[in-house]
Amino acid sequence: MTRKLHLNALFHPSGEHLAGWRHPDAPADAATNFAYLRALVEKLEAAKFDALFIADLVGVPDSKPAVLERVAVVNDGFEPTTLLAAVSAFTTNIGLIATASSSYSEPYSLARTFASLDHLSKGRAGWNLVTSLNDSEARNYGLDDHPLHGDRYARAEEFHDVVSGLWDSFGDDAFVRDSASGRYFDPAQLRSLNHRGEHFTVAGPLNIPRSPQGRPVIAQAGASEAGRALASRIGEVIFSGARDIHSAKEYYSDLKRRAVELGRSESDLLVFPGLTPIVAPTLAEAEDQFEALESLLHPVVGLGDLEYWLGGVDLTQFDLDGPLPELPVSNKSISTQQGIYQRARERNLSIRDFAREAGRGDSIIVGTASDIADHIEEWFIEGAADGFNVVFPFLPTTLHSFADLVVPELQRRGLFRTEYEGTTLRENLGLTRPERRAAA
Repeated sequence: MTRKLHLNALFHPSGEHLAGWRHPDAPADAATNFAYLRALVEKLEAAKFDALFIADLVGVPDSKPAVLERVAVVNDGFEPTTLLAAVSAFTTNIGLIATASSSYSEPYSLARTFASLDHLSKGRAGWNLVTSLNDSEARNYGLDDHPLHGDRYARAEEFHDVVSGLWDSFGDDAFVRDSASGRYFDPAQLRSLNHRGEHFTVAGPLNIPRSPQGRPVIAQAGASEAGRALASRIGEVIFSGARDIHSAKEYYSDLKRRAVELGRSESDLLVFPGLTPIVAPTLAEAEDQFEALESLLHPVVGLGDLEYWLGGVDLTQFDLDGPLPELPVSNKSISTQQGIYQRARERNLSIRDFAREAGRGDSIIVGTASDIADHIEEWFIEGAADGFNVVFPFLPTTLHSFADLVVPELQRRGLFRTEYEGTTLRENLGLTRPERRAAA
């Protein structure tokens, strides 16, 4: 079978660019305007996107008030599974992937929520497993500080195993629902988990039938050593932060190799680098859109975003026109911080220039449909990607432009579907339906 490209839409209703909410085309209430959100999702499904992915934090980030008052992407918006449950009612094929934290959730509740979403959507749910980022999130859950990197990944491993075990509580044919005999389900196909581990004690069973996909699809974005180990063991869709084809190929081959060493197939794991497109009929028009967007970014926001990813350090204590000093890695996203310092060394950017880049997000590419398609095709054919996590800088413009210009070009090249392969997320991604695990 010919290998096909996959497209996932990372969905921030106000746009991923930190000034996207200021764009003249953007509704002021984008994050909570359901009619507007519905129109965007319907456009994505018409374009045959594999899935809609909603990232999430469980708290307002611990950034300076002067920064927070000027950004929209993290300060308002629906809880992801609630929104995707509503989205499931008016969509039929597009996958629905929500972020939920293993650091600030309990396995039983999360397993029940995502199993419910999979039933509501008839098999289109996915769980993006994260370990969270912020002390501000910790303080909402009774902690003073965010758990250490190694500790939260150890918890995530066990958390996943408990959740996946709960999803297998019932056999696929357990619910006979025979009104004539009065027999509702087959008790021989029900088993308790009875898990006792370092972090969790969960008896089970889960009080919902096995989901249409067997289990919802697991998404992950591990980039550190602990993250790669987790992603290669349990991940099915992996979001990659690689910024160039060389690092993307290294990450891709490393994850596939690790998966095979763990007894999995390379095809069990799909790698999606990020892609932030600004596309227009001509290069000049695309560049004009980009420059107009950049002009809306307040300098304090770009600097504040850089400070946020560096663990909250105050960069104003340094010369903003001088180089970025290499500071101790904080207890946030270790791989992101390491990437920042690597780019600072390689490109010799001043703090001010780096802050300007930070505000626009990663992996931005500006060009025509042919330019964007060339980039996608090269990464796909060269073994750097199985698909892309498409991030829209400002909405609705960049979503419509990508759907109307880039998708038809990818279809013309025979890279992307013209019709969905199936009705479940697993079918459309080419992932197998997992068998129910044998009893422990």
